[in-house]
Amino acid sequence: MALSTIAKLNNANVWATTSTKPIFHDSYIHKRNAPQRIQIAAAQSSSGGLAADFEEGQLERPKWTGETPLSRLVGALISFKPLYSVLKLGARQVFISTAEKTNIPWRYMTKEILESDVYKEKDAIEDSSIVYPDYYLNPFHAYDEGNLSWLAAAEAEAATMSMVKRAIPYASSLDEANQIVRGNWLQAIENHHQQYSGNSTIGDILDIGCSVGVSTRFLADKFSSANVTGLDLSPYFVAVAQYKEKKRNQRKQPIRWIHGNGENTGLPSKSFDLVSIAYVFHECPERAIKNMVKEAFRLLRPGGTLAVTDNSPKSKILQELSPVLFTLMKSTEPFLDEYYLTDLEGTLHQVGFVHVQTALTDPRHRTVTATVPY
Repeated sequence: MALSTIAKLNNANVWATTSTKPIFHDSYIHKRNAPQRIQIAAAQSSSGGLAADFEEGQLERPKWTGETPLSRLVGALISFKPLYSVLKLGARQVFISTAEKTNIPWRYMTKEILESDVYKEKDAIEDSSIVYPDYYLNPFHAYDEGNLSWLAAAEAEAATMSMVKRAIPYASSLDEANQIVRGNWLQAIENHHQQYSGNSTIGDILDIGCSVGVSTRFLADKFSSANVTGLDLSPYFVAVAQYKEKKRNQRKQPIRWIHGNGENTGLPSKSFDLVSIAYVFHECPERAIKNMVKEAFRLLRPGGTLAVTDNSPKSKILQELSPVLFTLMKSTEPFLDEYYLTDLEGTLHQVGFVHVQTALTDPRHRTVTATVPY
């Protein structure tokens, strides 16, 4: 990969625009506090399950991950600090420009949070006794402080919107993209629980690694009678989640937000019917992934469902990413290789889960569901 390509990305100066007008559309302003309604867009099989209509690649995982020569080459490039700085800035610029080209008002949304009174939420929710794992103190997503910063928290929802739009580039709107990405994920959870949990009601839900609460709110909307808890290791993220939820219409069942460690939540055993872990594991070393799986097993009642959604190693699109894009992505995700090398399904079986199933629920992401045996 030519360094000039990265230099061009760096010189694009997407973030440092001098435009005084926020880039947003009236539809965002009108809709941002409205509840999102999700319809299932993927085809359904005759048995009610999701039909396989997204294409898998020919490999078990992308060539740019793991111990392959290409992966080692990319790792060597990233380890060179002057180049890493350029890559990090280039990745950030790509994130923001991609978002705003698809009508996601990244900078407006960020400014709205940073200029709000969100800061008092952190004081109320932060658990000062938490000791952060060493891996969590690494830079993530082009933030030197990783997830422990206000800027990362303020930009998280826009970044999530951009991720959804990238997953479904042919969607005419963010709502349509969410109908596929979020809709299929929620349908996979519901189908699995109905099939393997004796039609038991989902009454208590825990969203581990909830970030700023996007996935948590989708779960609360889908399972509206459930008691939903969002837990994240970043007090900044949970503060934004709580702030945003307070600004929305009051729910019949308010979401509970917790600053906590998904590897050791301190919550009572057998207290949840569903544990969801969405887009978390690709940011974790293998040991943390295994610890969270064990913790989920402990927290679930017999017949309870674990749902993990994240990058799919078998995604054709991810396997065929251009060298520029996968190098930029790896420069902001320090544990991506460990994630792709982890046998997630095997880990679930080893911990004691049964009925482990994997489905490609959109072109880039898989949803893995499993059950705690009775």
